[in-house]
Amino acid sequence: MNHLKIFVVVVLFGFCLKIHAAEPFISTEKNPGNIILKAKTLNLSIFAGSGTDQGIMRAVKNLQTDFQKVTGEQPVILNQISGMQSPLLIIGTVGTKSVIDDLIRQKKLDGKALIGKREKYIIQNVSNPFPGVSEAIVIAGSDKRGTIYGIYEMSQQIGVSPWYYWADVPVQVKENLYFKKGMYTDGEPAVEYRGIFLNDEEPSLGGWARATFGGVNSQFYEKVFELILRLKGNYIWPAMWGKAFYDDDALSGSLANEMGIVMGTSHHEPMALAQTDWHRYIKKNNLPNVWDYAKNAEVLQKFWKSGMERSKNREKLVTIGMRGDGDEAMGEGTNISLLEKIVKDQRKIIAEVTGKKADKTPQVWALYKEVQDYYDKGMRVPDDVILLFCDDNWGNVRKLPDLSKPLHKGGYGIYYHFDYVGGPRNSKWINISPIQRVWEQMNLSYEHKVDKLWIVNVGDLKPMEFPISFFLEMAWNPKQFNTKNLFGYTEKWVAQQFGDKHAKEIAGMINLYAKYNRRVTPETLDSKTYSLQNYHEFETVLNDYKALTVEALRLKEQIPAEYQDAYYQLVLYPIDACSNLYEMYYVVAKNRELSAKKDPGANFYADKVKACFDRNAYLDNQYNNVIAGGKWKHMMDQMRIGYKSWADGKENIMPEVTYISEAEIPKEKVFQEKNGYVSIEAEHFARLHQSDRIHWEVIPDFGKTKSGVTTFPQSAYPKADENIWLEYDINFESKGEFDVELLLAPTLNFNHNKGLRYEISLDNQPAQVVNFNGHYKGELGKWQSEHIIKSVTKHLIQKAGKYTLRFRVLEPGIVLEKILINTGGLKPSYLGAPESEILH
Repeated sequence: MNHLKIFVVVVLFGFCLKIHAAEPFISTEKNPGNIILKAKTLNLSIFAGSGTDQGIMRAVKNLQTDFQKVTGEQPVILNQISGMQSPLLIIGTVGTKSVIDDLIRQKKLDGKALIGKREKYIIQNVSNPFPGVSEAIVIAGSDKRGTIYGIYEMSQQIGVSPWYYWADVPVQVKENLYFKKGMYTDGEPAVEYRGIFLNDEEPSLGGWARATFGGVNSQFYEKVFELILRLKGNYIWPAMWGKAFYDDDALSGSLANEMGIVMGTSHHEPMALAQTDWHRYIKKNNLPNVWDYAKNAEVLQKFWKSGMERSKNREKLVTIGMRGDGDEAMGEGTNISLLEKIVKDQRKIIAEVTGKKADKTPQVWALYKEVQDYYDKGMRVPDDVILLFCDDNWGNVRKLPDLSKPLHKGGYGIYYHFDYVGGPRNSKWINISPIQRVWEQMNLSYEHKVDKLWIVNVGDLKPMEFPISFFLEMAWNPKQFNTKNLFGYTEKWVAQQFGDKHAKEIAGMINLYAKYNRRVTPETLDSKTYSLQNYHEFETVLNDYKALTVEALRLKEQIPAEYQDAYYQLVLYPIDACSNLYEMYYVVAKNRELSAKKDPGANFYADKVKACFDRNAYLDNQYNNVIAGGKWKHMMDQMRIGYKSWADGKENIMPEVTYISEAEIPKEKVFQEKNGYVSIEAEHFARLHQSDRIHWEVIPDFGKTKSGVTTFPQSAYPKADENIWLEYDINFESKGEFDVELLLAPTLNFNHNKGLRYEISLDNQPAQVVNFNGHYKGELGKWQSEHIIKSVTKHLIQKAGKYTLRFRVLEPGIVLEKILINTGGLKPSYLGAPESEILH
């Protein structure tokens, strides 16, 4: 009998030896040590037994699609083997009466490497797995998730990124694929539960899900669950801002169970129930909203029982304990005995609903915020419960086990944050978590025996793609990382998304922008963060970010078209948008610095603030509505500009800026007496004084010569202490008593004939108050025909030198056009003498 040359890949449930990715086992080069997976004349088939778990079949179908993306040919999925001349992938599971069990019995697979292991896979070539099949590739797993992880390891290695959907990473077509003979595995994961928390998901992720799937529903979670599994995670706290995972879509719970995701609920949502479940429950049953076990135990017990009944027979990790409603601290009267009773009663409900001892249902107690205080004061939970330590919401671990004392038998976990809503300021928009800090804190935790549960708050999921990958990879095998290889991991991750050519450059950019954002979170950044004056600090950090943006924009022109959407999401947008934010706050600082000096340069920076603010909106629009054909609508809706307190608003608010009008600009002018007179245009004052209520403005082309200067608003009457004045500096050559003539607009005594008054003084001489039109009775005269009112006062110049003339208004409506001082040589003229020279 002729043996058929059928190449088999078998996928089983299992854990692996090395972290996350096994050694490379896929090649595009043919050589004697390789087995064909796909060639020009050979198309792949996939075998999965008829009893294959539905969650595994989902992964198998995804693998089928992935091979089609890579090779252009869709493999056929079979449930029996017949004589064929093509490569074949066989997918099976240890302990499920599959072909894998047969291969173990034949000692063609090492059963000890899989049986009794947790989430482990093995991928290896096997000779003669079936009659007529001379060679096989076996991917074997120890359990359901092990099998799924093996499938997705194959997907990654043929060239499909876990982020193919969530970051639009393209797939490079390969005509030939070969498997390198050998055995490959990542071993078992070091941390049992490894997951993410979708939190603070409004308006961005929630808005996107509603636009894309009609809601945060099972269609949405199918994409999330697949991503978690492709990243070899297994656990999730679902979105909870006004949402209830099980109640919003009845298909979501069964989908998670089918796909192999362990469901949990957040640190303050006990018994497989969302906070929103509680609000719906009390409303539906017409019950008072009393989230207080001391006052409402019976209602709370029934509510908690409903949660356990709804999630019965589904894989989950049950949060126990209690915080205040809405993730708040419990009341001041809360005591440890009450909290311990809550846990005891919750475990009774768990046992009653499951029909098993409470310790047979995995549970976790989160020591979040004030709950840690209860633990420190002596509160304890049963030995089987996982103790979940927490960071301070900003990535700094608060508490770890005391290794000098007996350890808690249930083990320890960490709740970590990439995203946070709370004081001193929200951090929701962009990645602020360099993997160096994540590694240092999580390695610290792992070295303190925290290896039962790692969960990270990822906010909207996007744009936390890179730190999510790192966190879950590290959770699988923390010991693979050290101080020397973190950048190497970044480069490897970038190569998976963009290929090898620009991996080092892009890795450097991702590394730097996260580092820069950790200096100060973007929401906390403002015009006062960095110093303008000392060490050129603000300018330096701005130039750092600008240089990074230039590099990102330069490289964009070299990135192939199919990678542009992924490049924008993972590299260009976070760099460009954050750089723009730095520039905006820098120019706000410059505007404020210069406006305080009445420097007209402030106006340039005010315009720049608006330009940066507009660019922020432009970049968001590109992300939301342009890239990937508008796929990511609302994903960048998160406010980041205009915080007034720790909480965010709905829209960005442009920082306030100050424009310096011509009237406000200090005029360093000293007018020189010459030819027996001084002539000054009103707008050429040296200084001004105004108030919050009243300000000066120049009216260009007003009156007979250059302009007019007056106060606004025109209905505001100066108070005695407001001192609304203009000053003019004059250098006199002559001595004596001289006429000072003000040329004023012919404004009449509109104020019930009271007249308009001004005050005029020279240096420290007593001020003279002049009512220049109070005597007007309605007759026509020179005022109207000459379109001017001339008002004259006399002032004494005792010695030659510099003097300051102050013109202070006591009513609105006074418009000054020109000042003429006759020192003996002023000649009559209709427009007044030409303006005097300025002394330099």
